[in-house]
Amino acid sequence: MLPSRLPRKSPSRLAVLAVVAGTIALPFASLPLTAHAQGNGQPPAPNAAVGPVANNEVANNETGAKSGAVPGAGMGGVAAADYQLGPGDRVRITVFGQQDLSGEYAVDGSGTLSFPLVGQVHAGSMTAAQLGKSLESGLSPNYIKNPHVSVEVLSYRPFYILGEVKTPGSYAYVSGMTVLNAVALAGGFTYRARDDDFRLQRTAKDGSKTQVDAEPTTPVQPGDVITVRERYF
Repeated sequence: MLPSRLPRKSPSRLAVLAVVAGTIALPFASLPLTAHAQGNGQPPAPNAAVGPVANNEVANNETGAKSGAVPGAGMGGVAAADYQLGPGDRVRITVFGQQDLSGEYAVDGSGTLSFPLVGQVHAGSMTAAQLGKSLESGLSPNYIKNPHVSVEVLSYRPFYILGEVKTPGSYAYVSGMTVLNAVALAGGFTYRARDDDFRLQRTAKDGSKTQVDAEPTTPVQPGDVITVRERYF
């Protein structure tokens, strides 16, 4: 005669069996994954570049370091050594051994910079190196014997964008920016704007102003005036 009910295993025994089975199976389940991931037994280096990509990156870095090129300078961008100062620029002037004279100075609207002991210096159209030499000449020999002056550009004068943008006006210049970057800072195009044709006014070294047609990728320089033209339907 068969029993009416089969005996049941207690829950605690089932839990123990499950833990033992999982413990035995875990090392065997992980072996194929470990062998596949490591291959020769060594874990791959994190973020390691492989093959020609790494070689090209090293070569490019070495080339850039040796040439000392400034990004965008070849396409009309601003190179620090050749940049000519103008109204709105801020510079840091360091007179070695003279902390009272060292500090930040601004070029005013007429292109003039006021410096202690020397007085008014016409810094407009000068490079940073030329301004340093001019200050050295003004300080020597009456005030400082054999002065050494260095000049560093801290911030560039703004550029201006007009026409069919949402927020026309003046904006702080950012090194390497293009016409399209300038439009983005001004809130983007209006619905009437021509998004592929611009007018750019730039001041030359002699102070004369020239106007040229520009494209979205045209580099912008400090003091430029960009006009976004209207589209005719």
